Order: sequence, then structure tokens, then C-alpha cells
Amino acid sequence: MTTMGHRRRGHTPKTPQSLDTQSSSTRRHSDKEESLKHRICMVSDFFYPNMGGVESHIYQLSQGLIEKGHKVVIATHGYGDRRGVRYLTNGLKVYYLPLQVMYNQCTATTCFLSLPLLRCVFVRERITIVHAHSSFSSMAHDALFHAKTMGLNTVFTDHSLFGFADLSSVLTNKLLTVSLCDTSHIVCVSYTSKENTVLRATLAPEIVSVIPNAVDPTDFTPDPCRRDNSKITIVVISRLVYRKGIDLLSGIIPELCGKHPDLCFLIGGEGPKRIVLEEVREKYQLHDRVRLLGALDHKDVRDVLVQGHIFLNTSLTEAFCMAIVEGASCGLQVVSTRVGGIPEVLPNELMTLCEPTVRSICDGLETVIANIRTGNVASPATIHRKVRTLYTWRNVADRTEKVYNRVCREPVLSLSDRLHRLQNHCGPVAGLVFSLFAVFDFLFLLFLQWLRPDHLIDVAVDASGPHSRLGQNFSKTKSKIANATLTSVS
Repeated sequence: MTTMGHRRRGHTPKTPQSLDTQSSSTRRHSDKEESLKHRICMVSDFFYPNMGGVESHIYQLSQGLIEKGHKVVIATHGYGDRRGVRYLTNGLKVYYLPLQVMYNQCTATTCFLSLPLLRCVFVRERITIVHAHSSFSSMAHDALFHAKTMGLNTVFTDHSLFGFADLSSVLTNKLLTVSLCDTSHIVCVSYTSKENTVLRATLAPEIVSVIPNAVDPTDFTPDPCRRDNSKITIVVISRLVYRKGIDLLSGIIPELCGKHPDLCFLIGGEGPKRIVLEEVREKYQLHDRVRLLGALDHKDVRDVLVQGHIFLNTSLTEAFCMAIVEGASCGLQVVSTRVGGIPEVLPNELMTLCEPTVRSICDGLETVIANIRTGNVASPATIHRKVRTLYTWRNVADRTEKVYNRVCREPVLSLSDRLHRLQNHCGPVAGLVFSLFAVFDFLFLLFLQWLRPDHLIDVAVDASGPHSRLGQNFSKTKSKIANATLTSVS
């Protein structure tokens, strides 16, 4: 026991000099991290012109990272005639690779066939971090596998929730276990999604971070003049697929339309469940009250949202659901199913949560409709002011940058360590099978490097990042304008 006034053995009090030294060392480390610029390749089957939350997340995150001075390129599969290399805003380069689509915009699992293409992208662009998105994307899993073989740092973002009982979930979870067991870091979009991913892939929680989605509030502003206040409009914007609860929507529409003659539905999106909604509209003769808009471009989503009073989400499973944030940002009353990470997204005063049943959702909508009729709801401008401070892409980019800085400080596993991790983590059968895949992938990489060495692959001109040609041209233009201004003044 130590008494007051006595120094403990081995303990040296910090002098002001040692404190200054420590703070300067911390500042130097912080400045070094801030000056560290990464070359990132985002990989997913889902990107524009396909529409959805994953596509929007990849684009907006890429733009935020480019603004912070990092180089970002995107690799996805070709969409129809859109193949080769395209450039988007701020020099964001997109590789539309000639890979065969198998189902629902996912490529076939061509582990070895995709290696030559992805290796070419990684080497041409001098990539240091491969960031794959979505458990549903075969291309994302392939990219993680090849990046580890090439000794690159890897990050994975999971945008979805999965079950544990049905056959498809069991197979997907096993694939995820293999993909993530030697991935440097994993990002989830909600705490519910993190718990789900940790359990499915048997991961250590400390290598999984939570970084939510966001919305650009300048793109989703309210416009009450666009509403038709002689009726109440419910807006639904979603992929028309089973997991988005379209079967629930088909039960809600006739029940509510029968009770409220001034109620109408505005539905944007495309998918195999569209036929179900068309059958409901035909059966109950609701052609003038249920409008199916089909697939929407991202630039048109806001114009549809501002026409409504209520935004309805009927998802059966959802990790985050960016659509409800977009709806709330446009000033709509949000009604959603209470599933997955949705309760984390908005505060209770901005969202009405229901169980994923027709009865519960109808009750929730009835309550909101009654509040709208009596004027007992917040104004669109008030809702927008609250939402625009909750989620910003600048914050998402800042937090993702910290993940990249952490990943770059960690060593990439050697082939022997990787094989050991696969066998220990994935079980005796799956571990052995995927260890063989890893060895074959490594041998195939050696063959490709012999066939066409890295130094013979042309290095691409940077369109983003600290050495971007676009940024240099912009700086030259600014200096020319400044010189011309000074000359004219003198």
C-alpha cells in the first residue's frame, strides 16, 4: 500500500518536457496519417447505370475520398453497351470489365478468369487498397481473393443482412467466412449489420467497424409546391424484389385504397415482382391511383419524392436503408417495417415503425394519414433541417480514411500464413478446398507475371489523387487566370 506523498516504485512523473515531447510525437503521427494518400480500387457487381443503395454508396464515398486527395478507381462488370473505361465527376475512373452476368446483375463466379482482368487494373492504377462491396457480389469476393494473392491490403463493406437457416444463407455464409477470414478490415453500415456479419463469418469484433450510409442533403431538398394537396400520395422507391416486401405492398394497396378515396400510390423501381403490382392494379381497377414509374435515374429520385406526403418502406430485411433517409430529407413522413438496422437510422419522431405484416403497416399508415389530415405533423422544412445534420458523406469519407490508415499499418499475410489461417478458420474440408484454390491462384499469378511482367503493363495516367492530371490542369488554369488578373491590374 502506498501512502500519499510517496512515489511508487518504478513510476517516474512526467515533466513538462516529456509531455511536450509526447504531444509533438502524437502531432507528427497525426500529420503523417493526414498526409498519407491512398490508391483505392472499389470493386462490386453493383454500380451505375444500375440503381440502388450500394451503387449510390460507392459513388458518393468515392467522390468524398477524391475530395480528400486520394486516388479512386472503380471496377465493375459491363452493362449492355457500357464497356471499357468511363470517366465520371471529378475524374472518377470506372472499368466496365467484360465479365458474364449470371443472375440479378451478379457475375458468374469465375475466380481464375477474373484474375487477368483485375490484375491488369490493379497494376495499371498502382492500387494499394482493394475495397470490395456487398456480400451478394461475386466480383467483390473474387477481387478480395486475388488482391490477397497479390499482397494488397483489403477492405470489405457489408451492406446486407442474412439469415442462418435456409440453404442459400448457409452457402453464402460459408463463402463469406472464407472471403473475410484473411481480409484486413470489415465495415458494416449499422450495429445490427455488424452483429450479423460477425456471427455469420465468425469474425473478431475488433476488426469490424460501423460506418453508416449518408445522403447529400443538397440533392434531396423539400418542395411542397410539387405536392397535390387534394389527395394524399404514398411514395415507394425500391427494387421490386421479394426481400423488399413487394408482396406486403400488394396487400396494402387494395385495403387502403378501399378505405381512402383520395389516396394514391407512386411506385418507382423495377424488378421481377412488378408483375404482382400490375396484377393488383388490374384486379381492383386502380390504374388512376397506382402509378408504376419503372426504373429511375438517380437524378430523378428527388423529383418523385417531393410529389408525395408519405414515404413507405416495406423491406423484409435491411442493414441500413438509405431510401428512408432520402425520403425524410425531402420532408416526407416515413413509415417503415421494423427490421434489421432500420430502427437505428432515424429518431422516433421522424419515423413510424411497423411489424412486417400487412395489418401492422396498414395501421401505421392510417395513423400517419390521420395526422396529415389534422395537420399534426412537422413541416417538410423542419424535417429536412433535422435530417441534414445526421448523415453526411464527408463524415463517411473521414471515417473510411481512418480505416485505410489502420489497414496500411498492418502487414499483409504471406501465402503460408494465409493457408494456415484458411485451414484453421474455415474447417477441415472448406479450409483444405480453399487452400488449394489459394495455391492455384498464386501459381496462376506467377504464370501471368512470367507471361506479361508487371513492368511491361502501361501505368495509367491518374485522373484523381495527388498526382492527377485533372488537378494539375485545374491548377494551371487557376494560375493563368490569376496572372492575367494581376497583369490587367498592373
